[in-house]
Amino acid sequence: MPQYLKLVLVYLAAVAVFSVLITVYDKVCAKIGAWRVPEATLMFIGLIGGALPMFITMKLIRHKTKHKKFMLGLPAEIILHAALAVAAIYIYTK
Repeated sequence: MPQYLKLVLVYLAAVAVFSVLITVYDKVCAKIGAWRVPEATLMFIGLIGGALPMFITMKLIRHKTKHKKFMLGLPAEIILHAALAVAAIYIYTK
């Protein structure tokens, strides 16, 4: 496996873990009335690669599932990530 691919996988794993943790943290803060993670921050974390794990986590813990920004925005980011992955595979396998 090429070194760059290992780095990409480590990056994606780290972002996935972080996105799940920050989503659960925001849910806990919502329950206890503490300081919340800004929505823009959550969307940015999704954009940099955490959209799929964040979306799954939000559905599992029922967090922000009534917010169209997340229930439409995160799937849009997932589609963007999939398109970028397909493009990268196409370009780098030539």
